[in-house]
Amino acid sequence: MVDPVLIGAAAAAALAVVIVIVVLGQNARGRQDGAMLRAVDGMMQAQSSLAGRLAQLAETQAAAQTQLGERLQAQERALAKTVEERLADMAKRMDDGLQQSSHRQATSLHDLRERLAVIDAAQKNITELSAQVVSLQDILSNKQTRGAFGEIQLADLVQAALPPSAYEFQATLPGGKRVDCLLKLPNPPGPIGVDAKFPLESWHLMRRAKDDAEKLVAGRAFATDILKHVRDIAEKYIIPGETAESALMFLPSEAIYAELHANFPEVVEKSYRAKVWIVSPTTLMATLNTVRAVLKDARMREQAGLIQKEVRLLLDDVERLDGRVAQLDKHFVQATEDIRQIRISTDKVVKRADRIEAVQVGDDAEAVEVQVTAKLPGN
Repeated sequence: MVDPVLIGAAAAAALAVVIVIVVLGQNARGRQDGAMLRAVDGMMQAQSSLAGRLAQLAETQAAAQTQLGERLQAQERALAKTVEERLADMAKRMDDGLQQSSHRQATSLHDLRERLAVIDAAQKNITELSAQVVSLQDILSNKQTRGAFGEIQLADLVQAALPPSAYEFQATLPGGKRVDCLLKLPNPPGPIGVDAKFPLESWHLMRRAKDDAEKLVAGRAFATDILKHVRDIAEKYIIPGETAESALMFLPSEAIYAELHANFPEVVEKSYRAKVWIVSPTTLMATLNTVRAVLKDARMREQAGLIQKEVRLLLDDVERLDGRVAQLDKHFVQATEDIRQIRISTDKVVKRADRIEAVQVGDDAEAVEVQVTAKLPGN
């Protein structure tokens, strides 16, 4: 394709030549015709050369434009392909991201539902526990039900640690006094009484005290209640000649037990002097394990005579067994000797059979008789 600019330039050059010719024609009317014609020929040749060069330049430019167009089309195709590939990759990544996000959201929703279910179950348990706590508070607010609560806890611990023959609940002592639990230990030390006490009111007052003065008053009331229980147990359940020289006071609360030993050591000391040992559920279990060991040792001592008798009988049986083994050994020795004598007789019989087989009947009977005689014993 020829560039319009080049065509315009060629036309302008031709027009300029014509104008020059016209001008020269007007100005050189009086000159010689030959010189003018040569000038015109030169200009025409120059014009032809210029037109050729312009055509060649137009062709070169057209080829360059064609190549440039092809390059531009190739780059456009490459760019379109690259853009298409990137768009496809971007679409794929977006799709993968959406799928992963959807999966994560589904997993999160599933986990959330499970956690909500757990929370719902926990809420139900908390509701039930709250109802039980309210019920427990109702129980502990009444002295009789609180005492029954301590007795039930005491019974559970004793039944879990000792055999039924080692205890008795609500046992009647001499004088008609009843104890919550009587541990039947052999003498010494003898039966030990265990009584459950729960000084909850004074302990709550001490916990709820707002200042030091209230704490002091509540602490004195708490110590007074504990010492009153200690005196009652010492007077009722320590009976010389009937029970052990000590008794146990069971506190069914570890918190009260810890408070007593942490902040009221003088009360504990007075209970020791009264021979009333204050125990909690944990320390009572340790005490019951000790009682079980004592009972086992007592049973072993009771059975010691029977065990010695059985051992003596066992020794007699062993002596008889030893005599019978010795007698059997004699029988084996005699049997061995008899077998040896039997083997000797058997050997003699075999030898005589061999001699009989060696006897041959022939013409020389005398020689045979001499041979047999020579083989007989004693020859």
